[in-house]
Amino acid sequence: MYKKITETPSNHDNLEQLDTLSILTKMNEEDRKVADAVALAIPEITKLVDALAERFERGGRLFYIGAGTSGRLGVLDASEIPPTYGMPHTRVIGIIAGGDTAIRKSVEHAEDDTKQAWHDLMAHALDAHDVVVGIAASGTTPYVLGGIDDAKKNGLLTAGITNNPGSPLDESADIGIAVNVGPEFVTGSTRMKSGTSQKLVLNMISTALMIKIGRVKGNKMVNMQLSNNKLVDRGTRYVMEGLNVDYSAAEQLLKKHGSVKAALEAGR
Repeated sequence: MYKKITETPSNHDNLEQLDTLSILTKMNEEDRKVADAVALAIPEITKLVDALAERFERGGRLFYIGAGTSGRLGVLDASEIPPTYGMPHTRVIGIIAGGDTAIRKSVEHAEDDTKQAWHDLMAHALDAHDVVVGIAASGTTPYVLGGIDDAKKNGLLTAGITNNPGSPLDESADIGIAVNVGPEFVTGSTRMKSGTSQKLVLNMISTALMIKIGRVKGNKMVNMQLSNNKLVDRGTRYVMEGLNVDYSAAEQLLKKHGSVKAALEAGR
């Protein structure tokens, strides 16, 4: 039987008796443990990124499924891929138990349905190159477990991001990414260290994937959407640096060709 670390008592007690400085200092002490815990999961994250890159080249997609905080973090990561890397919103997709309403408000019992995740996934006409990543701090969320099980039965590659090593999600997914961050500062409040670790892992997965499929040049976001003045200015400076031209010429090239990558190729 695995130990449910996410429910173990906090390392700190009598929190209501602490002054503000002490509360924040002790929270920070706990938060500093998160990156080290994520580092231990890098071998499993590597397996997932390499498998994703291979499938993406054949038209595959990345799906995140989760409930509550975990689901919201998946939706957040997916929503940032189009503006950051210029990918269609149909390539990285976040699905949350209870639908988009649950992004802002809790939807009662949505996470308890073991069949709904597969119904939600099927709305996207899945194929064999797609990858489904379940996110659940506890590793026991029925919505996520059901979705992972059904995805595996239908031949899709699956991964699970959890904070309880040996949990059902860790064991059932093809690639288990278990990040043991220890007890939460407030006992059981997995929106804290567990959620922070999930955000770090999701950043790693999607960013490394975008780099491997050619959406980054050097260290620049050369395919970002030019959707506001800040991004146009950033893109212009990337072109200036890449082509050794002045601001005006770089901006003109950028606006003509629509992306940093295209502007750099046209200017060479």
